[in-house]
Amino acid sequence: MTELDFLDQPPRFLFFTGKGGVGKTSIACATAIQLADAGRQVLLVSTDPASNVGQVFGISIGNQITPIAAVAGLAALEIDPQAAAQAYRDRIVGPVRGVLPETVVKGIEEQLSGACTTEIAAFDEFTALLTDSTLTADYDHIIFDTAPTGHTIRLLQLPGAWTGFLDEGKGDASCLGPLAGLEKQRSQYKEAVDALADPQRSRLILVARAQQSTLREVARTHEELDAIGLTQQYLVVNGILPEAEAGQDSLAIAICQREQRALAEIPEVLKTLPLDCIELKPFNLVGLAALRQLLTTALLTSSVSEVATQAIQVPNLAKLVDEIAVDGHGLVMLMGKGGVGKTTLAAAVAVELAQRGLPVHLTTSDPAANLTETLNGVLDNLTVSRIDPHAETERYCQHVLESKGANLDAPGRALLEEDLRSPCTEEIAVFQAFSRIIREAGKKFVVMDTAPTGHTLLLLDATGAYHREVSRQMGSNSHYLTPMMQLQDPKQTKVLLVTLAETTPVLEAANLQADLRRAGIEPWAWVINNSVAATTVHSSLLRQRAANELQEIDAIVQQYAPRYAVVPLLREEPVGVDRLLELAGHH
Repeated sequence: MTELDFLDQPPRFLFFTGKGGVGKTSIACATAIQLADAGRQVLLVSTDPASNVGQVFGISIGNQITPIAAVAGLAALEIDPQAAAQAYRDRIVGPVRGVLPETVVKGIEEQLSGACTTEIAAFDEFTALLTDSTLTADYDHIIFDTAPTGHTIRLLQLPGAWTGFLDEGKGDASCLGPLAGLEKQRSQYKEAVDALADPQRSRLILVARAQQSTLREVARTHEELDAIGLTQQYLVVNGILPEAEAGQDSLAIAICQREQRALAEIPEVLKTLPLDCIELKPFNLVGLAALRQLLTTALLTSSVSEVATQAIQVPNLAKLVDEIAVDGHGLVMLMGKGGVGKTTLAAAVAVELAQRGLPVHLTTSDPAANLTETLNGVLDNLTVSRIDPHAETERYCQHVLESKGANLDAPGRALLEEDLRSPCTEEIAVFQAFSRIIREAGKKFVVMDTAPTGHTLLLLDATGAYHREVSRQMGSNSHYLTPMMQLQDPKQTKVLLVTLAETTPVLEAANLQADLRRAGIEPWAWVINNSVAATTVHSSLLRQRAANELQEIDAIVQQYAPRYAVVPLLREEPVGVDRLLELAGHH
């Protein structure tokens, strides 16, 4: 079918995974089209909480198998975590409603209201597609466009983790409802593990960019997935600028050199994997015509003129920071789709504020982020931390055992320890850490690099649930301040939505803005990152991309952003204080 190794004799199940923003969805969609065009029956499934498969095809898909009319033999499904969670709750609670006392039923519903229930419910649908032949008998191939790396690892580890949880369970209820409600899932989980680990049935494609940080992240993913039995792995490095584009263009030359250096220094553990490289395309990967060209080298000719593209005049990041700095303190949250550069921009905002002599705490809730690598140095007035789910869970469990468990007898303490092994414990621990950091913003600047969109929305769900519970308990006449109230106050919290000047990331950011507004949180500004249009280029491919960007930037300014900044694509990766200041357009 193609010279690409990962498409050589493809098995029934293909999983595309990797850090957010590397092109998993585009490559998964292009693969699905190519297999369908070759006469196969194909089902394309997204397990990402912030799925954009429908946007790529330009149709509405949702939580049901939907034929793609324009491609014979292709259907798609976007697993909706919220719809899956509701169906899961109904399945657990339905049989006991009217049988058990109402107070007991309400207790079960409360246990099933957490974000981890949402995740396990989505996972149930995922495992059903691997194991239930009645759902997928009509398809030769099932292609999974999985969520960003941290989420995917957790998802793929769940079969073994939950089987162990059921084996060790002694109580009659957990955060997932009565254990009896899960017993029937035990065989399904085992079948899912077997399918994932069978190289004749499953192939995992690790998607990366030619960047050292992204390749290091993929190396960690490879080792973690290999350790749980997913050994059939391929590596795809996406979006490589063709060397023919370098010419006399200094930016293109620098990008080519940077990418070739990253490929030459690829981590040792990845060198044994089959490797495919996919070249950067001059067009946005939306629509069938574009997707059919992604995995080929023959491209449509463009009509861009031969003159250089001059950098557009737009507000830079430093001008936004000027406005932020006026308040002297506050919470600055950077949100957006994975891979748009939130970690780098959070570091740049923090460095800009610290340069002004203001106290700043830079932190991240993204399991895959590495702020210290991005900063690569120290700066007066700046402290750096990370909300580590494992460390926070250990701290929370220790606190509970020392307080609630102090006066318990041995059987009582054993029950408490078992309860703390519930997956909901991590959710509570991370929320508490998030709340602690928010409180700091009353005295200093707290700049938070958030996890990719889906995880951030789950965290906000927990914040909203806590706010509603406090409001119910305190009553309307009491004075109180919850983390959600602080997030909703623009004087205390400024949300910066980060995007790229490309169709899909802009739509993602617009959807996130709508979600935030429903939660009563109004985004303060948009930041358009890695813009080719904000620099001067001669390469025909880069000029085409710059021309495409102008339309997206105009749409953002006209339709979405109350204020905005554009950050140019740099010749060198923005690592270290000096380059972060350059990125921000420091005066």
